[in-house]
Amino acid sequence: MSEQFVKLARAYGDRVEGPLLVSTDGFSPRYDLDRATGIITRAGHSLYGRQLAGSIVAFPTAKGGVAAGWAFLDLQSRGLAPLAFVFGITNSVMVHGAVMAGVPIADGLSPAAWEHVQKARWAELRPEERGLRLMM
Repeated sequence: MSEQFVKLARAYGDRVEGPLLVSTDGFSPRYDLDRATGIITRAGHSLYGRQLAGSIVAFPTAKGGVAAGWAFLDLQSRGLAPLAFVFGITNSVMVHGAVMAGVPIADGLSPAAWEHVQKARWAELRPEERGLRLMM
């Protein structure tokens, strides 16, 4: 198993490690996610039918906004939140929602780093180092 360490522009929360679930689509908690189950339910989404709980989830972009705050808090209160969110690019509302729910979040992956993320199966988010350790 090979490893790669990639830098992030920003990261917040506790260090977490777990399976990496990578999407080729952006993420909206309002339109892509069934908040009652924590499963991606938008037809055509690259993670359609997948549950986010128990994984570090990576998305190239965040979509939308205002639903994130209460959606993430609701998911966390029912044990359905992911271990962490990693975005290529996110927005302030998504960050606010994750912080409010206590879910680690990071963004600012370069295109080269995103290529490594897409090949990985396991990750350790290290917010204190603004880094992501990837295991292929």
